Amino acid sequence: MKQSSHDSAKLTWDEQGQPLSSAFGDVYFSRHDGLAETRHVFLKHNQLAERFCQLKAVASGPHPVFTIAETGFGTGLNFLAAWQLWQQQAPLSAKLHFVSCEKFPLGKADLVRALGLWPELTPLAKQLIEAYPDYLPPGVHRLKFAGVSLSLIIADAAEGFAQLLPSGDSRWQTPNFNVDAWFLDGFAPSKNPDMWSDELFQTIGVLSAKGTTAATFSAAGVVKRGLTTAGFRIQKVPGFGRKREMVCALHAGVAAPTEQAPSAYHEPGVYHRITHSASARTAIVVGAGLAGCHTARALAERGWQVQVLDSEPAPAQQGSGNRQGVLYAKLSHRNETLPNFNLHALLYAQRHYQGYWQADQIFGDACGVIQLACDEKQQRQYRQISEQHPFAAWLDARAASARAGVELPTGGLYFSACGWLNPPAVCRALLEHPLIAFTGNCEVTAIERADAQWRTLNAQANCSASADILILAGAHQCRNFSQLMHLPLKAIRGQVSHLPASPASEKLQTVLCAKGYIAPASQRQHSLGATFNLGQTDTQLRSEDHDKNIEHLGDFGAELQHSLTPIGHEQLDGRAALRCTTPDYLPIVGPAPDAAALERDFAPLSKNAKARLNAEASYYPGLYLNTGFGSRGLAYTPLCAEFLAALINAEPPPLPRQLSQALHPARFILRDLIRR
Repeated sequence: MKQSSHDSAKLTWDEQGQPLSSAFGDVYFSRHDGLAETRHVFLKHNQLAERFCQLKAVASGPHPVFTIAETGFGTGLNFLAAWQLWQQQAPLSAKLHFVSCEKFPLGKADLVRALGLWPELTPLAKQLIEAYPDYLPPGVHRLKFAGVSLSLIIADAAEGFAQLLPSGDSRWQTPNFNVDAWFLDGFAPSKNPDMWSDELFQTIGVLSAKGTTAATFSAAGVVKRGLTTAGFRIQKVPGFGRKREMVCALHAGVAAPTEQAPSAYHEPGVYHRITHSASARTAIVVGAGLAGCHTARALAERGWQVQVLDSEPAPAQQGSGNRQGVLYAKLSHRNETLPNFNLHALLYAQRHYQGYWQADQIFGDACGVIQLACDEKQQRQYRQISEQHPFAAWLDARAASARAGVELPTGGLYFSACGWLNPPAVCRALLEHPLIAFTGNCEVTAIERADAQWRTLNAQANCSASADILILAGAHQCRNFSQLMHLPLKAIRGQVSHLPASPASEKLQTVLCAKGYIAPASQRQHSLGATFNLGQTDTQLRSEDHDKNIEHLGDFGAELQHSLTPIGHEQLDGRAALRCTTPDYLPIVGPAPDAAALERDFAPLSKNAKARLNAEASYYPGLYLNTGFGSRGLAYTPLCAEFLAALINAEPPPLPRQLSQALHPARFILRDLIRR
């Protein structure tokens, strides 16, 4: 999914104050009564009232899930109407996933104006408007509400939904989730023929299962033929208002016919669907840092009973233990995987942490972050980034200084929705859930699977816990287990210095980042860091690392440097810990591969990287990884935990395929095979 600046919808407004698309010359909803049209076409003819109510009797688990997929988010009217009905009919324990593709999203001001037409939806509309991002680059944007999640995909519908499949190769496209009901909206086929493509209907068929329904305002031939080809039985019924006919449809359970992927494009069978027993509802998470605590919370919110184990007596005592962690990520104007992931992880994290910042100052401060440009080349790059990603504003030296409260030597990128957080406080809050139990001083030295249960063992080979699934979130220590010694994880030591604040330094209002970083004073101390010490694993404070951090003060200008005259090293406080990173600097998130079996089954790739293999990769059932976050744990772990929980629970993913594959735990094994 190409990451570039998106095109917002261009609207005109008629005399009744209703929006029309300038690009397509079409209305967003019926001029007669748009809400009534939505209820007639999409809610009634997908039988949603009855189906939502029936979820109360679902016996498959305590937290039934229903998934709606939509072409054309538009004004969000269909989403709000479905959400309102969900609140009225569905049990409180159920969860609604609403997945919508929109190529030309409305700006927030237009959204506010359009939704003002429906006063009865105001309570829900306010929540949507508050959560609706000011910036929507191409990709998946997950917005979370009580019992409801909205995955807004900024893309052409065919491309956007295809990115939810685990593979681009038709042999491995069995999805991790199925859609229960389709809202086929968007502009009419006569106005927007490109959307109603064969590729879209093929993907609709793949994402559907027996009993999936679909409804659309259109009765055009292209729609009826497309749904039939996708495996649906169609029915023409009376349309809304002056529209004579519309179409509703029911999937017959027959797999949609698909063309075999051409030989010029294929993928190894690594990214196929991973399943486990639907009755599995207990989990162990090893590691109580940001990765483990976010993962535990994401599972608990889905009804899992979670045991969190850590070798330390309390959460967040190792790599996630700093007083002040900075929320930001490095962006780029280039369309590359790492900066694309950084972008979406950061946007998700900004939304995620707003509640923490608003709840209590113990969690930190949304004070903004300025990423200073060190030279003219970087200034040009940052200006390009700001033009492409306007949520990161370019400030010249004067404007940056005014924002920071201190004189700065250069301008930089200003991230207004970022700031600093206290990771231990965040981790403790994440574990405060009735379905999560934390056990400290619990050293896990081995793991094993027996009788469909994962067991963690201590040094005496005694079982410390057992559960249906096991998630390893213990940074570089994940590779200590015999099943995972192949993981290319490396520990990088880092040291933070704590400098006493002065009256002059307390004027600093934002986090500053250059070669290092400095945060505004908290409890009359600044956090200044952090060093990168490759190949070193001790965590004792070093005077030479304090020197390195203090040296970086010069990057922030003479005023700040002179206001923080350091005391002697013997009096200077700080903290050293180990980060965990990977060769490509992307985290490792997903099912744990059986490395020996994968190397055996995919050995032909070492002789021919383009070999077309029919083998499926083998994974340890119920074993998952969430590790390798480097110094970006605050930015990466919220989205990665949500992605992993969605994978485990067979829900729509919050990442497109190109990014989920980039995080896949088997990627390094494949690369090593190809390089041999």
